[in-house]
Order: sequence, then C-alpha cells, then structure tokens
Amino acid sequence: MHGARSYLHIDELPKVVAAFPLTGALLLPQTRLPLNIFEPRYLAMIDAAMVGSRIIGMIQPRVAGDDIAARPELSDVGSVGRIVEYAETEDGRYLITLLGVARFGITEECDDETPFRQVKANYAPYAMDLAAEQPTAIERERLIEVLKPYLVDRDMETDWHAINEAPVDALINALSMMCPFDPAEKQALLEARGIDERAETLITLLKMANASSTTSGNDAPFN
Repeated sequence: MHGARSYLHIDELPKVVAAFPLTGALLLPQTRLPLNIFEPRYLAMIDAAMVGSRIIGMIQPRVAGDDIAARPELSDVGSVGRIVEYAETEDGRYLITLLGVARFGITEECDDETPFRQVKANYAPYAMDLAAEQPTAIERERLIEVLKPYLVDRDMETDWHAINEAPVDALINALSMMCPFDPAEKQALLEARGIDERAETLITLLKMANASSTTSGNDAPFN
C-alpha cells in the first residue's frame, strides 16, 4: 500500500498518461475506485505506473462495450487517478485502488511501443479539480428527495446515516459513481463543469429514472 499525496498545480501531473478504457467506470476527484487487473497489457500498464508516477488515466470507450477491443475509440475526457493501494494475487492479478486526482482532455494519442495505450493529457480546463474543497449550493434535502424513490425501486441497500452525514459534494460524487447509470450518462456526470453542474445532472438523471419506473409500473397489467 502506498500513501496518497496532494497535487497543488496541474504542472505536477504527468503530461503523458496510460489510458485504461473501461465502459461504465467513473473516477472523480477525491473518490476511490477499486480495480481488478488481469489482462497482460494492463498488468504491464500497472507495472510501468508503479515505477513511475503511479498515475493512470481512466477513460470510457466512445462506444459502450468497446473496451474489449484492441484499440477502442476513446471519449474526449477522462480522469487520472493515483494508485494508493496495490496487491498481487496468487493467480497473477493485481488488485489496486485509484484515488481520483483530476480530469483531463485528450490532446492526442502517442505512438509508442508499449502494449498499453498512452495519451497526452490537457488538465487546464479542469484545474479546479485540485482544489481541496468544492463547495456547492445544492441542498441535501433536494437530492435526497429524488434519491429515495430511486434506491427503493431498485432494492439498493442504503446507509441513510452516512448519506445524511456525508459532505454534500462528496455525496454527489459518490452517487455519480455508484448509481447504475448508462455509460453516456456517466460521461455526462464526468464532464460536468463543476460540482453544482454535476449535482444538477445527477438530480435530472434520478428524476428521469424515477419517472420511467413510475410509467413502467402504470403500464403493467393488473392481475
């Protein structure tokens, strides 16, 4: 296990990062993402990261599910995370945890001979991600009002004490990562300009899901 470190300025982040395409994976600043690494090209990626900056870039393929392809087309925006937990299994897998640092836009893809892909990262539009806190004007009660029916409808176990005690910005980011939205919706949450825009997007997605569930229920035949 390695300790986390703080980055004060985008100039401290690597200009070239390994790209890990994974559909549905969302990594936001100051959140944690556990990963089970087993493909040889991504094992090599982790090996390289561990002797370097310990940073890799998570990014969704442009077409959902294309991460199983050799070279899927990548989305325009991803997020870098630092490996803060690392373990090897007896069958040769790596179990790692990434701590989200900052989002980035892809400037271009690098031509190199590594088995994994690398891209040039532009962090400038997302420099605010390095701020220690991102205060939000979103009220917790407004978020919980749409969250409750969403979780109940899906029988998702909920720690309401933790939800009521968590800082609102952390709650918004955690829900954005954990809720089973589709890949395009996950990408919209990632690309939201700031925490308030992400909160509004999250609330809209929850409302849409709740409305869809209500409509489906109303359309169901009576027994």
